[in-house]
Amino acid sequence: LAIAASAEDAVQGAEAVVSMLPASQHVEGLFLGRDGAAGLLQRIAKGALIIDSSTIAAATSQKVAKAAQAAGIAFIDAPVSGGTGGAIAGTLTFMVGGSDADLERARPLLEKMGANIFHAGAVGAGQTAKICNNMLLGILMIGTSEAIALGVANGLDPKVLSEIMRRSSGGNWALEKYNPFPGVHENAPASKNYAGGFGTDLMLKDLGLAQENAMAVKASTPLGGMARALYAMHSSSGQGGADFSSVIQCFLKR
Repeated sequence: LAIAASAEDAVQGAEAVVSMLPASQHVEGLFLGRDGAAGLLQRIAKGALIIDSSTIAAATSQKVAKAAQAAGIAFIDAPVSGGTGGAIAGTLTFMVGGSDADLERARPLLEKMGANIFHAGAVGAGQTAKICNNMLLGILMIGTSEAIALGVANGLDPKVLSEIMRRSSGGNWALEKYNPFPGVHENAPASKNYAGGFGTDLMLKDLGLAQENAMAVKASTPLGGMARALYAMHSSSGQGGADFSSVIQCFLKR
């Protein structure tokens, strides 16, 4: 394993480049350049393949892909779901936007990191699928938090209540693998003072992308809008760096 001193050094002679950055401006700056500095597209070899696993605006993926194509470089957007646990276990889900041929080039690499690979469509489609998924995840985490907080306010054991709901019609991924109440899931961020995992500000960013997309296509996403507002309030209270499941703190009695 060789560790490069910079992104520029890392891409020298590479047949494939995998990137994962927080937001659209970071991806655009990395590949296209910013503040007068050249982007990586000027350093990546022709014929190479870029796999961008950031969660960003579909329009940004399309912009970078167009520039990459002009430089003779293939590009796919391949955002992931599954969290840090999935990354460690190699069980991530990849949502891919790009051509069939480019996906097949990327598949051997993606299979090393993920258990599920979905071809959502052309470049940008992976990003659209990801923001739909994360909008639902944000909504589900809020609903799960409200329900657990209500039960706890009535004296119920959160572990018992969570198991009842998990095995009933309210069952969802948060109850199954990522419970927001401390101590219910030993390895969940909630049991580690909400450290690690997926940050509140990252969820807020993804919910913002969903709302921007909804406005662009005139789709109605009222619950997504409410979720974004709640996460914005939670972030402004100083919880932007805490795992997104910490949103339960908005509902628990002090």
